[in-house]
Amino acid sequence: MNETRFRWRNRQLREHAAVIDGKTAPTKLIKNTTYLNVYMKKWMDGHIWLYHDRIIYTGKELPSNTEGTEIIDGRDSYIVPGYVEPHAHPFQLYNPQSFAEYAAETGTTTLVNDNLMWLFLTEKEKAFSLLEEFMKLPATMYWWARFDPQSVLRDEDRYAFDSQVPDWIAHDAVIQGGELTAWPDVLHHGDEQLLHFMQETKRSRKPLEAHLPGASEQTLVKMRLLGMDSEHEAMTAEDVLKRLEIGYQTGLRYSSIRPDLPDILSGLVEQGQEHFDHMMYTTDGSTPGFYREGLINPCIQIAIDAGVPAVDAYMMATYQPACHFGVQHRVGSLNAGRVAHLNFLSDPEDPNPHSVIAKGKWMKRGGKVLREDTSIQWKKNGIKPLNIDWTLTEADMQFSMPIGLDMVNDVIMKPYAIDTDVSPERLNDDSKESFLMLLDREGKWMVNTLLKGFTQTLGALASSYSNMGDVILTGKSRKDMNKAFQRMKEIGGGIVLVNDGNVLFELPLPLGGVMSELPMPDLIKEEALLKQYLRDYGFSFNDPVYTLLFLSSMHLPYIRITPLGIMDVKKKEVLFPSIMR
Repeated sequence: MNETRFRWRNRQLREHAAVIDGKTAPTKLIKNTTYLNVYMKKWMDGHIWLYHDRIIYTGKELPSNTEGTEIIDGRDSYIVPGYVEPHAHPFQLYNPQSFAEYAAETGTTTLVNDNLMWLFLTEKEKAFSLLEEFMKLPATMYWWARFDPQSVLRDEDRYAFDSQVPDWIAHDAVIQGGELTAWPDVLHHGDEQLLHFMQETKRSRKPLEAHLPGASEQTLVKMRLLGMDSEHEAMTAEDVLKRLEIGYQTGLRYSSIRPDLPDILSGLVEQGQEHFDHMMYTTDGSTPGFYREGLINPCIQIAIDAGVPAVDAYMMATYQPACHFGVQHRVGSLNAGRVAHLNFLSDPEDPNPHSVIAKGKWMKRGGKVLREDTSIQWKKNGIKPLNIDWTLTEADMQFSMPIGLDMVNDVIMKPYAIDTDVSPERLNDDSKESFLMLLDREGKWMVNTLLKGFTQTLGALASSYSNMGDVILTGKSRKDMNKAFQRMKEIGGGIVLVNDGNVLFELPLPLGGVMSELPMPDLIKEEALLKQYLRDYGFSFNDPVYTLLFLSSMHLPYIRITPLGIMDVKKKEVLFPSIMR
């Protein structure tokens, strides 16, 4: 078993010390290179010794024993620590394995991951078994513990959710609590259960992450008093400075729906900001196409281009997040004792590595990917193709709701009064309204209404990809929706587009109906094709995958379609309840 997430065994530690004494040879030796020492905050010249998955030494000395050692000429490279993504959502069509492998190839070798989908897709014990499986991956995989499901659940489902949280908080792969999207429940509605989870996390000496977009100074201070340590929803340089002033570790976001990083960094530099010690980058679970160039490496380039000193730009990607999570003794630097995550650069102003070593093994060398195949026991741990054993009937497809959802952008919906005749088999193509159904994946309940702004002419989209794995159906035609649903069932879950009875596109998601097994480069192509089809049929926004994900998410304004029915987000009131089938 790879021990880098928690500790190395006594026998291994003795072997590591023996390398210094010359009794054991390092497995890799990088000679005559320039490397970034984050403790000195400067570039230094010397050699780096590795023994399997650990850095043994960096400095001027050479090992006395090099029998069997792989000698690497580092004179034309600048070496920096592997980058850290402190806020990953590894379920955005991709899966944790495909995401981690791709991340490591592009230089991001440590991921701090959302655990939300495990709370819905499998049993807790099997989820914990998967966490052990992920230790085989080239990236170091840490996790966080969710306290709230982002949507509202029926009582029995909420009990099942809450009962898992304490064990997640205590798990040694979990290094953070949050992100707390339900902060209004704690701050304004007196939710003692959530506050208890927060207190338990602090008792475990783990930081808490807030989710406070547009928050006032008063709210930021109150949440800091309640225990929050970090926050990643700053949209401007002023937002960042306010969070730093109050004492938050502050995430600078560059994501598919909030690409704020260039403006934030330009604003900070223009205002004369000279210290970047409590900032870190995040791509915040972007959809596949946003990662064409990698994860954190583009963020570093944006920082350098904005005028941030290169050393600070790299430290925001390495040492700063590692210190925040208390794992700086494992990752985030090239000093003795750290996990052997190294990025080889051609130039200190270019953060895109030509070669990557992850956990002591080559992931990429000279631009060529050298990935080893890793087998993850998905089915054994409950992550299987979706098996829907119920049928959609004509009686299910009745749309008498007086209130619909009007898309303001990809993820924000406003209510509107429906005055459309919904009796025809197909809605008129002159409007941007479509039928919308949210169905329990076990067929127990449903919510039917109209959605405005998703499509002009598309017959149907069926998706098992959603915030909690429930089924979404939308489109102009009842018949096409039924066909898309049937095809989605046949492929074991996924996203299916149908128009005039013809299947236009399908993306199988065999891992729980939510995640693809495709490697990231292939998935990026498939997502691009999905977006193009939707644009052709009238989708006028930028990120339809996020639209599907957040239809039921109660942390976004103004109205949502949820397992309880259509809800007013601010009042947390059910406007129209879901229907039991």
